[in-house]
Amino acid sequence: MAEAEEKETRSNEESTDESEEDESEEEPKLKYERLSNGVTEILQKDAASCMTVHEKFLALGTHYGKVYLLDVQGNITQKFDVSPVKINQISLDESGEHMGVCSEDGKVQVFGLYSAEEFHETFDCPIKIVAVHPHFVRSHFKQFVTGGKKLLLYERGWMNRWKPSVLHEGEGNIRNVKWRGYLIAWANNMGVKILDMISKQRITNVPRDDISLRPDMYPCSLCWKDNLTLIIGWGNSVKICSVKERHASEMRDLPNRYVEIVFQFDTEFYISGLAPLCDQLVILSYVKEISEKTEVECCARPRLDIVQPLPESCEEISSDALTVRGFQENECRDYHLEYSEGESLFYIISPRDVVVAKERDQDDHIDWLLEKKKYEEALMAAEISQKTIKKHKILDIGLAYINHLVEKGEYDMAARKCQKILGRNTELWEFEVYKFKEIGQLKAISRYLPRRDPVLKPLIYEMVLHEFLESDYEGFATLIKEWPGDLYNNTIIVQAVVDHLKKDPQNRTLLRTLAELYTYDQRYGRALEIYLTLRHKDVFQLIHKHNLFSSIRDKIVLLMDFDSEKAVDMLLDNEDKISVSITSSWHASPMLACITRPFSPVNVMFITCLLISWVLFVFFQIDRVVEELENRPELQHVYLHKLFKRDHHKGQRYHEKQISLYAEYDRPNLLPFLRDSTHCPLEKALEICQQRNFVEETVYLLSRMGNSRSALKMIMEELQDVDKAIEFAKEQDDGELWEDLILYSIDKPPFITGLLNNIGTHVDPILLIHRIKEGMEIPNLRDSLVKILQDYNLQILLREGCKKILVADSLSLLKKMHRTQMKGVLVDEENICESCLSPILPSDASKSFNVVVFHCRHMFHKECLPVSNTVRN
Repeated sequence: MAEAEEKETRSNEESTDESEEDESEEEPKLKYERLSNGVTEILQKDAASCMTVHEKFLALGTHYGKVYLLDVQGNITQKFDVSPVKINQISLDESGEHMGVCSEDGKVQVFGLYSAEEFHETFDCPIKIVAVHPHFVRSHFKQFVTGGKKLLLYERGWMNRWKPSVLHEGEGNIRNVKWRGYLIAWANNMGVKILDMISKQRITNVPRDDISLRPDMYPCSLCWKDNLTLIIGWGNSVKICSVKERHASEMRDLPNRYVEIVFQFDTEFYISGLAPLCDQLVILSYVKEISEKTEVECCARPRLDIVQPLPESCEEISSDALTVRGFQENECRDYHLEYSEGESLFYIISPRDVVVAKERDQDDHIDWLLEKKKYEEALMAAEISQKTIKKHKILDIGLAYINHLVEKGEYDMAARKCQKILGRNTELWEFEVYKFKEIGQLKAISRYLPRRDPVLKPLIYEMVLHEFLESDYEGFATLIKEWPGDLYNNTIIVQAVVDHLKKDPQNRTLLRTLAELYTYDQRYGRALEIYLTLRHKDVFQLIHKHNLFSSIRDKIVLLMDFDSEKAVDMLLDNEDKISVSITSSWHASPMLACITRPFSPVNVMFITCLLISWVLFVFFQIDRVVEELENRPELQHVYLHKLFKRDHHKGQRYHEKQISLYAEYDRPNLLPFLRDSTHCPLEKALEICQQRNFVEETVYLLSRMGNSRSALKMIMEELQDVDKAIEFAKEQDDGELWEDLILYSIDKPPFITGLLNNIGTHVDPILLIHRIKEGMEIPNLRDSLVKILQDYNLQILLREGCKKILVADSLSLLKKMHRTQMKGVLVDEENICESCLSPILPSDASKSFNVVVFHCRHMFHKECLPVSNTVRN
């Protein structure tokens, strides 16, 4: 015996509190732990026979006739010696203040845990069940039932005597009773009955399905889900019954309530206990299996399943095999399932063990995810439930996730997660950077290092930059461009780049990066030299950003060689800045001194002189640029052209020079320049255009100089373009020019055709037609004459149309004036006579009066007018 107990103790120590779960990806819904402390001590010497659960405590009955009250941790709080034999049933009312106990030797006790109230009775047969009224604490509900061969109801009546009455008998032993509200459900050998305590009528009988099973070995399990829903489990069959009210028209001699089976299904194993879980069902199953070694049927570990009831079947949600002590020796009747409604706690009772199952919380969910190495899901779950989780910390999960990614070799992902997980914790950041350095993956984390809030030690950033400088110039250049210059010691990095340039002096990447480093260090002159040497596009951005206009006075040609458009735009956009940078040493001190002196005429004169000198220096700046570009006339032209486009007067002194530049490098813009410039010497321009045989420009200059006849002659002789000649004549609107044009064209049929087609609206066509020689063949003469007639008809139509419009408008305006003059004019007490200045209306309305009102709204008394007979009332 001692050897067996020692073996069992060793087995208990090795067993785990958790149920053994299949190695599947599906997360269990329940977690398990063994009820220990006092329970362990009790079950080492005794065996559990039954247990009842209350939200405040547990009541455990044993085979040796003891009843123990336990707290939820399994500690013994109270002990009752009820009988020397097995306790069959313990019942508690809802308040937990009264307890009913029955035993195998026929004893029944109902007593108060906190009062002296007590009932004792010994029957001549074993009493299998006892159930006290759920509201036993109230005086008018002092009732309980017992079950042996009969179902007896005890009620306390007059003189505090207990009066028994038989509710049911004759169908074998009563083996289970559940009392809820006003309904009592019990099971005997034949099936399950429900009694309505209000009407004292039995309202249903649910027969058991498999009558081959011994009811003492495979007892019925009953469980009330609520006051009207009963769950029945017997053998491998489950029925869910609903108690409903019968309609008044259907009653007759029938009970006023009836039972409907809403769900019914079979399970794979024998049912030892039932409990509700929301709209699902928890089933404790007794399992038998064939041993692989002996090929003999033996008892397996019991299972706790969660199923979703369906009308004729069920869906399995989860299924766990439970490791309970001594399961190899247990029968179906040895297991019980009790539950606590408020907390969703499920107690699995076996003779040698009590296991508690509870719904898994978010901490358990995260535990399972971490166990399955689903770190990202665990981190997300922790973030969502950070206010409710108690066991885990988001940071710890995040660090475990980073380590897991590093172990898998996913360095970029691990570095990316550092941003979110490490946040502003500089110590953790620096620790992770050193860890990445140890595995040679500084490049992976470089993209995600914090640059603002927080900022790490400069050594961290320098370490990363040195790593790139040794192996990846492009990556090094990218970091220098992206990182603010104050993250690291700029001098150290500059020296490192200079050392590398000694080995590779022409490396454009290193040179460009060195220029950026000089910029961060405010050594802009050196940076500008490198950019210009490299002809780098950022040179203009550098000048603008850091106001380096004083440094480009001797680099204008280089800048324009690099990009003439941008260079000119920069010179013109920043004339004032360039001037200021040059003249700051001349004028800043005198100007400041003058402004700070008391106001006086001398100071005003001095400030005026300074402003004049300032304006003159702007022009001096233009001269300086033109002088710098003297040997590069094509660049000089670009500068002066853009200057002219911006302001026609700023570079007026160079307009003569620009004539030659336009003629040489940009003839299309020469004519627009000649038209827009008011400072261009026309004689010089005419000379250049005539030398280069620029006909259009020469024609314009001749016309502008007043020599329109020579210009027209040039168009006719040089260009041979009658349309242009006609257009020129139209612009000048000079009769003599039209005469010259007709004389020149009179012996040229194509010119005559052009004149006939276009002259109609400017000169009388008869003048041209009379001069055409007889017999001359003129192309398209008929069409030209038709066009002249059409133009004439059109002019007549236009005149008539305009005349009609004018007449209609005049008539409309006349009618409008007439309507306006016919309107009444308001005369009230505020109006006065313009002659005598007294109110126009008399104070006595009964007296007659005469008033004259003019259209200009002036009003007079009739007698105040100088000549009354000449005025119309």
